[in-house]
Amino acid sequence: MPIPLSVLEAGDDSTSNAIIEAFKENATYVAFSKSETEGILGRDQEDADKLAAGIELAVKKGVLPAEPPVEPIFKIDVFGKSADAVAGEIITKLGDAPSQGCVLVLQGLSGTGKGTTVEKLKAKLPKAVTWSNGNVFRSLTLLAVTRCEADGKEFGEDVLTAEFLQGCIECLTFGKFNDKFDTQIKGFGLDLLVSEVQNTVLKEPRVGKNIPTVAKMTQGEVVKFAAGAAATMRADGCNVLVEGREQTLNHVRTEHRFELTLSDPNIIGMRRAAQRMLGAAQKKAAEMAEKPTDDVTPLLEAELTAMAQA
Repeated sequence: MPIPLSVLEAGDDSTSNAIIEAFKENATYVAFSKSETEGILGRDQEDADKLAAGIELAVKKGVLPAEPPVEPIFKIDVFGKSADAVAGEIITKLGDAPSQGCVLVLQGLSGTGKGTTVEKLKAKLPKAVTWSNGNVFRSLTLLAVTRCEADGKEFGEDVLTAEFLQGCIECLTFGKFNDKFDTQIKGFGLDLLVSEVQNTVLKEPRVGKNIPTVAKMTQGEVVKFAAGAAATMRADGCNVLVEGREQTLNHVRTEHRFELTLSDPNIIGMRRAAQRMLGAAQKKAAEMAEKPTDDVTPLLEAELTAMAQA
């Protein structure tokens, strides 16, 4: 079926589904999707191995328990479902929990739609907030680098001892600042709120280039900090949405645990291929003086061919 420009410009999960339906029998698309699936699953396994190593280190340090009491997980097969439908299933399962506030964790492989589902839930649930560990890792990296500069030491994995990292963790406080939840960074000459510096100071090169080193050593500390922050917001009546990987989410205590699965794993690559085609076609359409309003399928096919040959 033809894909009109209006569907392309929507740029949501319905657009991806339309592209999949239009190209599912296209040989180039099928081959490209298979390659995307293999790449995604490979990277997922690499990430899982790194996380497992980080969690193991945290267990050895006594930061996290070796066998957390993981609550039952409600699994949803997202094959053939829209993000709205998946969010609807989750909300039904939650019952009246959102009326008082709860912590909801959502896990699953890359490409199963966790991020899109969380955005749908955020729009539908009262007092919904999302949580990401990314800014905590950035904050710890900023503190570690700043402390090394103050001490005249060269930053490196060897300085990230348990004592050093504990000193950095103690400089982070989660709570209400200026009447809203935020993370305060205070120590080693710093006095900042994450919401005010997340796109400036926390994105500086001295932070970005050193995040992998800090993340490797602080998985446990960050997971523990996140769990505490989520519990604090839930106690205030918020519905806290946390999406991520099983290894870390196992250490967040909540009875509202969900996992997105795909009965056909090839859909993972088909979705990613569709998303890449969508982004490229949107950019090309924006540059065109005369846009094809009736059918953008040829435009999508041209972008697919270019990506497959790259």
